[in-house]
Amino acid sequence: MPAEWEPHRGTWISWPHKEASWPGNFAPVPGIVAAMVRELAMGEEVHINVADEAMRESARTELGRAKYPLDRVVFHHNPTNDAWCRDHGPCFVQRTVNGRTEQLVLNWGYNAWGGKYPPFDLDDRIPERVAEEFDLEIVTPGMILEGGSIDVNGRGSLLTTEQCLLHPNRNPELSRAEIEAQLRDHLGVRNILWLGEGIVGDDTDGHIDDITRFVDPHTIVTVVEDDPEDANHAPLRDNLERLRAMRDQDGTPFRIMTLPMPRPVYFDGERLPASYANFYIGNEVVLLPGYDPERDDIARELLQGCFPTRRVVVIDCTALVWGLGAFHCLTQQWPALTG
Repeated sequence: MPAEWEPHRGTWISWPHKEASWPGNFAPVPGIVAAMVRELAMGEEVHINVADEAMRESARTELGRAKYPLDRVVFHHNPTNDAWCRDHGPCFVQRTVNGRTEQLVLNWGYNAWGGKYPPFDLDDRIPERVAEEFDLEIVTPGMILEGGSIDVNGRGSLLTTEQCLLHPNRNPELSRAEIEAQLRDHLGVRNILWLGEGIVGDDTDGHIDDITRFVDPHTIVTVVEDDPEDANHAPLRDNLERLRAMRDQDGTPFRIMTLPMPRPVYFDGERLPASYANFYIGNEVVLLPGYDPERDDIARELLQGCFPTRRVVVIDCTALVWGLGAFHCLTQQWPALTG
């Protein structure tokens, strides 16, 4: 599985339509997604799953308000239950056979984070529909796995969390060793790095993309909470200590950098999983969710240093995160075929 910063053919998203995911505050969400698409489409194709012509036209209208031409936007009639394409979208990998590199789609099982939000049957079919449309081989590993629960450096190392992958609501019949074997067999990794728990408010049971990310083959950024009274302080400190003891696939220590957490974000009395780790790396842009202007700038400057050839763009996500996700949760990269 290529790393996210490697060249993309495009990015897949599923157009937001489920108002129950943003109860009482859905109205700003399509505009935020349109702003995201505008930034991405400057450097790559954006492939958008829609249910029907009416949804396509609604999306086109919203994108028109974002003032960006649609020449790099491609719509696909793939109905979904929700918008979180990172978790239900196709996972693209590549292999080399007889000197020829080919791309295929992994069809991991999807059960809406342990059956929390039925129905999810339409979401679960998205990888099959994409593979069929583009005549790509599809492999079904037979394991529940969301895209937001893993992060790879493209060289053989993979980050994940015990809270998510070992949770009994995903694959209760599989042991830790059996889960690791699946990851090695299907993603081409050999070095699996386990962190502990995720952040408060994360209904995915600790997805890695809310806490810790690779930014190059040798560098990891991880969020920390300095306030010892905050509920995120202890689990994030534990993750940082684990990372400092970890080695890459060749036995070399990683370079570890820390991102701040934004100040707590609440809506309707509920603390939301606002995190700067939920950024998305496009061909020309890094999309950084914004929540807290002072700390947004700190996170932006740190990531700009990590990605000097890309624009780091902050877009306010205080409304978007009411749906319990941000830019990385909405996107799934389609790597360019290399080799």
